[in-house]
Amino acid sequence: MNATRYRSGAGWGARVGLGVALLLAGAAAATWTLAHYQPAARLLGVAPPASQAGPVRLIQPQPAAVAVTAQPLQSDDEQKIADLEQRLARVESATQRAQGSAGRADALVVTFAARRAIDRGVALGYLEPLLASRFGPDHQPAVATVITAAHQPVRLNDLITEYEALGPNLRSGAPTGGWWAKFKSGLGNLIEIHRAGRPATNPDARYARALQLLSGGDVDDALAETMRLPGAPAAAAWTDKARRYVTVHRALDELESAALMGGAGTQG
Repeated sequence: MNATRYRSGAGWGARVGLGVALLLAGAAAATWTLAHYQPAARLLGVAPPASQAGPVRLIQPQPAAVAVTAQPLQSDDEQKIADLEQRLARVESATQRAQGSAGRADALVVTFAARRAIDRGVALGYLEPLLASRFGPDHQPAVATVITAAHQPVRLNDLITEYEALGPNLRSGAPTGGWWAKFKSGLGNLIEIHRAGRPATNPDARYARALQLLSGGDVDDALAETMRLPGAPAAAAWTDKARRYVTVHRALDELESAALMGGAGTQG
């Protein structure tokens, strides 16, 4: 009978242990299910509130993202446009400089050709309208002087030849008052007293200086020396030609300066 009681007690203890083990296993399974299956936890009311949930990653709405990325693109486009405008400005400036250089070169060619024609004593021809179109608006008197002088050309070689022929009359003049006046005039031409370092002022020395200046192309100073010679009044025709020569070359100098300084037009 004691053995029977022992077996009954042992069987009951085993059943209690098994029940406890099943309860623990069920609790563990329920805990795992509630931890990994949020809908069941919310159904049983054991899920944490929404405010206590873990960190939620916020995603920007798509339109906002487009607005953020559109700004750099717009800035890049504006920068490209600004660079293109700067390049165009540089190209335009270079083009204007090139046009200005070409205009100055063309104007210089016209003036050089006009000077060559004047020095050779030939007609200007097609150069007349070019001078008028390029220099007429701002240098009309100079253009008129050059064109007029071309119709009555005066060459340097002709001036020198005529001056040499007028030499005796320019040096001696035509003194009046009889033989005594002529004798004193001749004696004054032979002997002259002047300070050292100063040029001689007797007619022969003055004529020689004028002829040297004339041969070197300095017609202006040669004319000034000639006007101090005794026979200058008898050389009125020559002095008129010399003045015309000086005037036209001054006009040519004015046009050349205008071409160099860019003061000539670009028509043509």
